[in-house]
Order: sequence, then structure tokens, then C-alpha cells
Amino acid sequence: MKKTLRIILLLTLIAGLMSFRFLGILDDVIGAMKAGSSDQLAKYFDNVVEITMPDKSNSYSKSQAEMIMKDFFNNYKVKSFDVLHKGDNGTSNYCIGNLQTKDGKFRTTLFVKQKGDKQFLQEIRIEAQAP
Repeated sequence: MKKTLRIILLLTLIAGLMSFRFLGILDDVIGAMKAGSSDQLAKYFDNVVEITMPDKSNSYSKSQAEMIMKDFFNNYKVKSFDVLHKGDNGTSNYCIGNLQTKDGKFRTTLFVKQKGDKQFLQEIRIEAQAP
């Protein structure tokens, strides 16, 4: 009985630590958005990243996605990124937020998915909001 209880406690602790670690990845991605940093963001890109913006929508390689985001951040200087909602379903996390730039406001959705023991940013949606 004691052995079973110890195993259950240990598994619960490990599961809690794993989910905390993965939320940290999403928090790092959010930090990169707040900083308007394409190179920080690219650290978390999967090999292929789906990006949807007002003027383009496609799947891009990791290096192409970094250039797309660099161009976006150069054209729209980030003032703030406010998280509206975060969620997860075990193997993936997402964040919905408002990205305030010098030239407008964008509703932004970020999708992070687990592959093996790591998580990667797989999708970025940036939708212009009316002023």
C-alpha cells in the first residue's frame, strides 16, 4: 500500500513538473511577442510554421517564418502584448492575445505543440482589429 501511494505521488509530481515546463515555453513565446523579437520567437519554431497575417497566409520553413516575423515586427513596432486567454489540452498549448503596435492593434493566436519531449511553435495567427 505504501509503495503504491509513493508511486502515485511521484507520478503526480512528475506530471506537474512537466506541465509547468511546457507552460514556460509558451511564456517564453509570449515574451518574444512582447519584445517584438523574431530571433527569440524563432528559437521555438517547428520545422514548418503556419503563419496567417492580414496580407499573407501560408506554411513556411523555420528560416522563412523568422524572416516573415522579422518583416512584420519591422513594419509594426510592438508597444505591448496582452494575454487574453491561455489554454492546453495535454499535448498542446495556445494563447490568445492583443498585440498593440505603433500602427494598429492585432488579435493574435499562438499554437504550441508537443513533439516527443519538446514543444514547438507551430502556428501564428495575426488578425487586424478595427481601430
